[in-house]
Amino acid sequence: MAKKTTKGKGSEKKELTLPPNTHIEGAGLVESQRITDTLETNYMPYAMSVIMSRAIPEIDGFKPSHRKLLYTMHLMGLQKGKLTKSANIVGQTMRLNPHGDAAIYETMVRLSKGNQALLHSYVFSKGNFGRAYSSEMEYAASRYTEAKLDPIAEELFRDIDKDTVEFVDNYDATMKEPTLLPVTFPSVLVNNNVGIAVGMASNICSFNLEEVCETTIALMKDPDHVIGDTLKAPDFPGGGQLIYRREELDRIYETGRGSVKVRSKYTYDKKNNCIDITEIPSTTTVEAIIAKIIELVKAGKIKDIADVRNEIGLEGLQITIDLKRGVDPDRLMNRLFAMTPLEDSFACNFNILIAGVPQVLGVRQILEEWTAFRTECIRRRVYFDLSKAKQRLHLLQGLAKILLDIDKAIAIIRATEEEAEVVPNLMIGFGIDQIQAEYVAEIKLRHLNREYILKRTADIEQLEKDIADMEEILKSKSRVRRIIIDELKAVVKRHGQPRRTELVYATDIEEAVAEQAEEVPDYPCTLFFSADGYFKKITPQSLRMSAEQKLKEGDRLIQTVETTNASDLLFFTDKAAVYKTKASEFADTKASAMGDYIPSTLGFEEGENTVYMINTKDYSGYLLFVFENGKVAKVELSAYATKTNRRRLIGAYSDKSPLVAIRHIPVDTELVLVSSAGRHLILNTAMVSVKTSRSTIGVQAMTLRGTHRVTEVQDYEDGRFVKPSRYRSRAIPAAGSVLSAEDLGEQLTLDD
Repeated sequence: MAKKTTKGKGSEKKELTLPPNTHIEGAGLVESQRITDTLETNYMPYAMSVIMSRAIPEIDGFKPSHRKLLYTMHLMGLQKGKLTKSANIVGQTMRLNPHGDAAIYETMVRLSKGNQALLHSYVFSKGNFGRAYSSEMEYAASRYTEAKLDPIAEELFRDIDKDTVEFVDNYDATMKEPTLLPVTFPSVLVNNNVGIAVGMASNICSFNLEEVCETTIALMKDPDHVIGDTLKAPDFPGGGQLIYRREELDRIYETGRGSVKVRSKYTYDKKNNCIDITEIPSTTTVEAIIAKIIELVKAGKIKDIADVRNEIGLEGLQITIDLKRGVDPDRLMNRLFAMTPLEDSFACNFNILIAGVPQVLGVRQILEEWTAFRTECIRRRVYFDLSKAKQRLHLLQGLAKILLDIDKAIAIIRATEEEAEVVPNLMIGFGIDQIQAEYVAEIKLRHLNREYILKRTADIEQLEKDIADMEEILKSKSRVRRIIIDELKAVVKRHGQPRRTELVYATDIEEAVAEQAEEVPDYPCTLFFSADGYFKKITPQSLRMSAEQKLKEGDRLIQTVETTNASDLLFFTDKAAVYKTKASEFADTKASAMGDYIPSTLGFEEGENTVYMINTKDYSGYLLFVFENGKVAKVELSAYATKTNRRRLIGAYSDKSPLVAIRHIPVDTELVLVSSAGRHLILNTAMVSVKTSRSTIGVQAMTLRGTHRVTEVQDYEDGRFVKPSRYRSRAIPAAGSVLSAEDLGEQLTLDD
């Protein structure tokens, strides 16, 4: 009998005894399911939820979390008046937002004026809301801070109570919330917005409010308007200097993708010999900049800085860099721009939800979509006002008929025995409908005078004009466009502000860009590389004093290269990787020193060892890789040229067969391949075609049989063989030949 223990009420346990051979439906069954079906069933709903309900902003410029918070503050009457505790706002927002209070408050912090993350903040704040430019300045808890809506938020909710947008139930169907906010300006471009969804992301930079509105107006008047003529460039809340390149901006405006470079603003304090940085790119923080500067100073790459301090205070952001005596501040800043986040790129990705579909749009398309959205808001508002005006006119027309005989109306009411008959009797007596009769019957006794009735009926003529005007607006697209344009001009007048980000033309900083890299002293030196991975850089003077090389026991030199200090070095490893550095990164040493252990200096992975060193300045020539399976790969050295020092490149060569040797050949030459069968093949490298891929498996150069393999690669020199033609072949692959008696004797003589 099978037994199963189950819990009963309280702490009791009951044993459920099952008869033998009991069959439980579905137990032990394993169903196979295609992974694509599993993803579609389980993962796709989550992905769509993140895209549509969390991460991607809509045409009004807001994500759902932003919209729910701001609408809650609107319902709380926080547009004007006193501030309220942030905790109250967070608590009320939870009626619309199913997320926790921490997430809601974090959203509020980013929208606040105190955090300085937005060009135009929507929340007026009091208290510590942290700073967007500092990762260490944390915001205070919601119970300590206060907030209300900023004046510009009026533009988000204007006429929201006139059916301008759709409303839907909240998550528990206890109240209504708007699907979009009827914003009177293209807020989607005015404030920056970042969102990471599933499989896609959005990164919208901010633009100056006045420029956005002017561009929108210009497009409404002329659909072929050139965007760049009025929308100069992005305008970031942190200010800084934007490197202006019209071609790149035009590409962003057209496609919605691209990047712009922003650099910090600084001043030089000659009296204290220091640089004060007061504005930085919005993509970085003060702490990240200082940490990078300290790292460069410790590494010896920057030697002109005496101290760097974070001096954020009541006046705002400030990083102070104390200079050593005689340092050119502009030259130093040019180097820091190249080596630190003091100059950073903002990658634009204008991904917006349009009717529930994520789309990457250019600026023209975004403004066209916003204009269509705002046009619908205006039409709905006008239709709402028109319906109210018609209802008002209808009531006043009934009231006007009472003007003909007020005494008759009073007589009808007094003569009516039952209250329910008052309205029908008024309808019969004056020829009005039920709605008009209800309105008349509800008039207070004190208002049953000619003056009151004349004042009310005087509005009839104006209402008729207003109704005719509104009906004309609904029929005329040009009238709607004129209303939108007038509203945009009013927004600029009320909330416009000067640009914060200064524009610097790329042509004006070409000289500075050329100075970004620190000048490396170039002088002759000799490089020594050993089999165990030790490296030395020695000057000719030091070699003349002592040329005897000190090596680790059992180690030997495998490469000696005469070059200069400004050359690049590539260290290939047995893990099919290459590490890049520069000769100038290593200190000059002496022959009596052990040298630098490359795996440790360059941070090799565990068990990774060097096999070959290459020295170059212009990345000319070819790399030849010879493998045990007889294949040879020929790759241009320029394929390994990158802009980053000490960068580990994986897939430096093919790992399909063990590597025998690497050769750097400036021009084609001849090598000798030796197999385990004792065969020798003179290979002219010109016979090996050049491949573009670094990890190519190469071409078959030496034919091998059975378990034989290539064991050695030697440089060929004239006179090496008595009859070289014996070991040459007109085409590859070739098997090569075993050493002849003459060559074998020569070999033995050489060995002796």
